[in-house]
Amino acid sequence: MNRRMMALGLAAAIAVPAAASAAETPVQPRIVVTGEGQASIAPDLALLSLSVMRESATAREALDANNAAMNDVTEAIKGMGVENRDIQTSGLQIFPRYNFTNKPDGTQEAQLVGYQVTNTLSVRVRDISKTGEILDKAVTLGVNQGGNITFTNEDPSATVTEARKRAVEDATEKAKTLAGAAFVKLGRVLEISDQTFGIQPMPIEAKAFDRALSAVPIQAGENSYRVQVNMTFELE
Repeated sequence: MNRRMMALGLAAAIAVPAAASAAETPVQPRIVVTGEGQASIAPDLALLSLSVMRESATAREALDANNAAMNDVTEAIKGMGVENRDIQTSGLQIFPRYNFTNKPDGTQEAQLVGYQVTNTLSVRVRDISKTGEILDKAVTLGVNQGGNITFTNEDPSATVTEARKRAVEDATEKAKTLAGAAFVKLGRVLEISDQTFGIQPMPIEAKAFDRALSAVPIQAGENSYRVQVNMTFELE
């Protein structure tokens, strides 16, 4: 029994200095900086939202009229070089329309007056130079809602990589400046993380429904991609 107590006491005596030594280990000085980098590229893809809306006394008549117009629009878009994979129905709504009459007792009487059918296409235009022509043709054939355009890139990875490199360079320069001002030496990188922001132009409402326009003027501009990195450096 005494030998066991002595062994436990010896183990405790060894453990306490070890724990104290670990607690006294100084934390390695470090510096944390944030860098940003940005790179731009011309868009190579236009995303269009085109809608046909038709009204009639019955849902059947409204749907038939809508189908006829949308089929004309779809065939025309395909005839301008847009592939099937880039044309997708994104919405179909059928709504009854009512006229509401106020009654003497304060209630309202609803009278069904017809139906409204709206069919919406999402279209990817890979030849941006044709965007205005496609919009103009679509309106001529029956599109009377939508017209939203967003310019984007199918594969912006190379541009994002360039932005990431610039962000790392920016963070490194900041760290060097801070270390120099504090009269310390910058050591190795301990930790690094990044976050990417795609800065797209705001979607624009194309003037697609102005009958005076013979062609819709479109300006694609550039897309910018921004990367932010957080880097932790060791200080020697």
